[in-house]
Amino acid sequence: MFQPPRGTRDYLPADQQKKNWVIDQVREVYESYGFEPLGTPAFENLDMLLIKSGDDIINQIYNFKDKSDRELALRFEHTASTVRVVATHRNLVKPFKRYTIGPVWRYERPTEKRFREFWQADVDIFGVKGCIADAEVLSAAVDALSRIGFESFTINLNDRRILKSIIQLAGIPEEKSLDAFRAVDKLGKIGRDGVIKELKGIAPYDEASMKLLDLIGINGDPDEVLGQAKVMLQDYEDGVKGCDALEELYKYAKAFGFAQYIKIDLSLARGLDYYTGPVFEVIAKGYEDYGSIAGGGRYDEIIELYGGPQTYATGVSFGVDRLASILEEKGAFADMTLGAEVYIAPVNKKVINEAIEIAQKLRVNGISTIVDMMGRKLGKQFEYADKKSIPKVVLVGERELAEGAVMVRDMITGEQEKVKLGELVSFLQ
Repeated sequence: MFQPPRGTRDYLPADQQKKNWVIDQVREVYESYGFEPLGTPAFENLDMLLIKSGDDIINQIYNFKDKSDRELALRFEHTASTVRVVATHRNLVKPFKRYTIGPVWRYERPTEKRFREFWQADVDIFGVKGCIADAEVLSAAVDALSRIGFESFTINLNDRRILKSIIQLAGIPEEKSLDAFRAVDKLGKIGRDGVIKELKGIAPYDEASMKLLDLIGINGDPDEVLGQAKVMLQDYEDGVKGCDALEELYKYAKAFGFAQYIKIDLSLARGLDYYTGPVFEVIAKGYEDYGSIAGGGRYDEIIELYGGPQTYATGVSFGVDRLASILEEKGAFADMTLGAEVYIAPVNKKVINEAIEIAQKLRVNGISTIVDMMGRKLGKQFEYADKKSIPKVVLVGERELAEGAVMVRDMITGEQEKVKLGELVSFLQ
């Protein structure tokens, strides 16, 4: 029998309903902030995706030639496509606030919790220089997490200018900064010794590597860590600007109401080469083995590389599948009705038309409803409703219809109640 391609999976209805629920909650939060939806192609020109992607990402891109021998590739994230749109459509009103929710593809080693096809939900703001924009995308992320049931998480913050200055302070040449960023970004996966090995050929000597790791080991309270960082980097103008930016972001975070989640982590790099300022990631406490559940940062220079004018930009992205998996593990879906809310059970074929009319009335009023189409006996219909976890069954019988009523059974308690047809919608709502 055929199986899905390696690194992909099928979502049977119960799993897809949970994923859809997460997407719906996140979308509603994004739209409450005024972010607008943007759709872009699943595949792009390869040369476009290669701009400022970084060596690690280049190796993960699914690329191919079409029948006209054009070099194309599946998108590995939503940002590059959005940047292309912003660079091309110069009449977009600024700030341009967009969200995108959809699948992306990365050719990397699949694991139990990591797939080659997965969904991301992004929000980005274009055209705002100040850290108020960084704070707003993070606020939207926090509100979305709270909306779907996350109560305990950490937002790790850093600034690429701080990390770049620390790399120089450690004695690593400035032209090697991007290579050092990529090595440091693997710290959580391969540990200190692994990063020292990665830095071979990047750092001029092992002592520089060890000094770098010691310097970036500072993390914790924003006021305390940024105070130390400013003293440490007082001779590095860009590093001080990075500290100032994080201080400004932290002040805005207090106004937005999520400052309590913030921790400064001077080792945070984020792997993509296009970040220019603040970078951030969100870790769910107790579920650290999933890695970050959201991440992003500021990228003020990439629009120009795509042929557009200089444009300030910042954004954050969720891993939708990862969120759904953690929520499943937490038992968050246990008491939810994600499928049909009502099952219409005609007692015989004589009342099927009336059953359909009742189902249509419920559907028009926003109540998800299934009606029996197989002419099964009531016992089998109840069995079906139970297997599908449908909480209410409406029994449509000739005697009750003559009285202008139906019987409603609560599948959780087993109790039944006669309800007038004119009151059925309000009763079920």
